[in-house]
Amino acid sequence: MDASQEAQLAHLVFANRWAALATVKDGKPFSSYVAYVAYVPDVSDGGDGLLIHVSRLARHTTNLLESSLASLSMSEIDDGNGDPQTLARVTLQGSVTVIGRDCGVYNDCRKKYIQALPESQQLFSFADFVLFKFSVDQVRFVAGFGKSFTLSADTLWRIGAKYPVTP
Repeated sequence: MDASQEAQLAHLVFANRWAALATVKDGKPFSSYVAYVAYVPDVSDGGDGLLIHVSRLARHTTNLLESSLASLSMSEIDDGNGDPQTLARVTLQGSVTVIGRDCGVYNDCRKKYIQALPESQQLFSFADFVLFKFSVDQVRFVAGFGKSFTLSADTLWRIGAKYPVTP
């Protein structure tokens, strides 16, 4: 992967705030869209830098609470020109864990989430909302037609640190 592809990947993951979330329920896939926050983790973050804050009333949340397996997908915007198969896109495969309000890192994660998505602040006062940490197992990045890469989470964080972007 060259430097421009690394920068493209960093932009897709770290500059976006909206992704397709795929979950599993009774062995069947379900997808929806969720807001998320990605940041380059530091040692105190436990090695993962993706947060999702969603309501227990949503089907994807109940699915995540039953099975932690999930994936997040982000894509370049299709402007209606050219072949959409040439759009850059990334899928992050992994699992989630609940960050409980009594967890030591909850307030730091909450602050990171609100900093990236200020309009979400009031949602943290709703009892039905759950904050998840998404742990990346594998990254599948397609930089355009015929340009695909499978990467580790560590490589994603390294690229994120090398090409800092802000939402």
